Amino acid sequence: MSRFHLVTLILLAGMTLAKANTATTPVPRAEPFHQRFLQRAQEGDIDILFIGDSITQYWEDPKRGKSVWDREYAPLNAACFGINGDRTQHILWRLQNGELEGIAPQVVVLMAGTNNLTPRNTTREIEEGLTQIIDLIRVKLPDSKLLLLAILPRNEPDSARRLQSIEINKYLEEFAATDNNIVFLDIGDRFVDAEGKIPLTLMPDQLHPNTEGYVIFAEAINPTLHAMMSDD
Repeated sequence: MSRFHLVTLILLAGMTLAKANTATTPVPRAEPFHQRFLQRAQEGDIDILFIGDSITQYWEDPKRGKSVWDREYAPLNAACFGINGDRTQHILWRLQNGELEGIAPQVVVLMAGTNNLTPRNTTREIEEGLTQIIDLIRVKLPDSKLLLLAILPRNEPDSARRLQSIEINKYLEEFAATDNNIVFLDIGDRFVDAEGKIPLTLMPDQLHPNTEGYVIFAEAINPTLHAMMSDD
């Protein structure tokens, strides 16, 4: 092989690596959460499965959503597979490595993508990551319905992250319309005022709901969730 061809191959390989989408490249997740979720899956008896990041994890946080979870979802045999800081690549890895094995929930509730927002990933990269998660859920849990939740509003109305999430949510809505077992739901308007600003009384850090925020969260998704569970 000539030096010219070798250099060309190296440059092409570099270009391929540079174009790799981190949002679709599975990344192992730190313990002990994953092991705990595997154990919960082995126990079975899961009728509703919540999957996501910290916003999902904090349903079980005593200082945030636990009182709401215990009242609304624990009696319905719900499980909460959310990890603080998870991006689409972490969720992909978790779902590829046992968290969906041996279970058959009636409904999976998915909210993900906020941790991938700019500057970490482009809109298209995040859409591809979310698509892979959805496709994986549909393959591994073909009889489960999917309640696909929009990315919640965060930061200021004109911030890059807020604008990017709006575009991603439009994509998710269109994607969900192609599958009768997927229901898209955007509850973001419950967390903003008339000017599009997030009341700190609901999200003190403009990202995570507090207890009052989780009350609103549950009120917003329950009619759709209950309808999906009863529509068998």
